[in-house]
Amino acid sequence: MKVLLVNGSPHKNGCTYTALCEIEKTLNENDIETEIFWIRNKAIRGCIACGKCGEIGKCTFDDVVNEFAAKAGDADGFIFGSPVYYAAASGQITSFLDRLFYSSGALFTRKPGAVICSARRGGTTATYDQLNKYLGITQMPIISSFYWNMVHGNTPEEVLQDEEGLATMRQLGHNMAFFLKCIEVGKKEGLKATDEEKLKTNFIR
Repeated sequence: MKVLLVNGSPHKNGCTYTALCEIEKTLNENDIETEIFWIRNKAIRGCIACGKCGEIGKCTFDDVVNEFAAKAGDADGFIFGSPVYYAAASGQITSFLDRLFYSSGALFTRKPGAVICSARRGGTTATYDQLNKYLGITQMPIISSFYWNMVHGNTPEEVLQDEEGLATMRQLGHNMAFFLKCIEVGKKEGLKATDEEKLKTNFIR
């Protein structure tokens, strides 16, 4: 079993990375393979709603989004992390997730996911809510902890002083591992999900 952890910060080894490392350590202790994927600090184009992905099976802009999608199919769970910018996720990870989930959403269906956010002080709950929307619309079981998945600190060193935040990250790791193992048992028992026909209702006709 493998979990991909996405670092949506422009800082490769910053506060978001520090929080993800705490989760990674816990997952590894639970015999879950991990990889931290950094979306890097180059500009990521936003979705232009061209619909081309429906024809070619991937985003028409061949960059870090398609690079991650190629890995996602073999992963069993996902954790997406972002710093807080003006009480919202970073512009980079927002563009990344918009294009990723629109072009490759089927890769994530019914796979457990979680989001985490880091901030010096405020805006974390709004960011947490924003990022969870991607998971909820893609039928991903959302993994939580005993507090909202956030850490506080202006530097990695300060994050390491946030004992409650780090404990929240570790509990998230334990919960993700537990859920993955439950899914594995269910598969062995032959359990399968039921799919409803997907309907759309337009409010203006």
